[in-house]
Amino acid sequence: MCRLILAQGRFSAQAMLDAAVAMSCGRTADHDGPTDVHPNGWGAVWRESGAPHGLGVHRDVRPLGDSWQESPVGDVSTDLLAIHARHATLSRNHGPAFTHPLYRDGESPWYFMHNGFLPTVHRLLDLESSDFDSREYFDYVIPAGTEALDAEGTLRRLDAIPPGGSSGNAIAISPRAAHVIHWTPQGAGSPRYFGMHRLRTPDLTVIASEVIPDLAPADQWEPLAPHTVHAFQFTSAETELSYT
Repeated sequence: MCRLILAQGRFSAQAMLDAAVAMSCGRTADHDGPTDVHPNGWGAVWRESGAPHGLGVHRDVRPLGDSWQESPVGDVSTDLLAIHARHATLSRNHGPAFTHPLYRDGESPWYFMHNGFLPTVHRLLDLESSDFDSREYFDYVIPAGTEALDAEGTLRRLDAIPPGGSSGNAIAISPRAAHVIHWTPQGAGSPRYFGMHRLRTPDLTVIASEVIPDLAPADQWEPLAPHTVHAFQFTSAETELSYT
């Protein structure tokens, strides 16, 4: 189980990194979930002119709270930043290969961050068993060759996942857009833990796994509607397109 945050607009990258640290260490925990601390590595993606595909990336297998000072993330100047702090569901899935963001190269490259556990999605890929559910979920919800996410089609794919998992909350980023998937199957446990929250001001949108008072008072945050896909198109960086 993990923590996610995405910021788009005008913001301090260090403030968003501090917010992710607070979530990863349990300082903002106010939920019904099984864990408050997320120590199993972290990663970030941000828009960066001149970087491959226009996207800067950082990964670290150490706890976010112990290693953020050694990263470049707090010093970047960008209009789009996403951060993932990980708590591995399975003890065997530790290390660089399991540290988010996951990546798929190709003509349509994608970065992917997941919060949840979906051990049944491998069946939809015709695999005999699950090796790493987040990678399998990535391959399923964004098939190879996908250039853009269709919200309605994405939600249909999500609703077809066999029962037995917790959540498919995710951030997916391509050179064209960033997408926040807010989806948890009906009847799954820990609904507050898997709920997401949104802060909106005239020049900033933040979507996060938890309300973060250091960014804004709690009454300025709103619950993000469940079963939705939210797209931030890079061709018009100040426009958020929301789909249900």
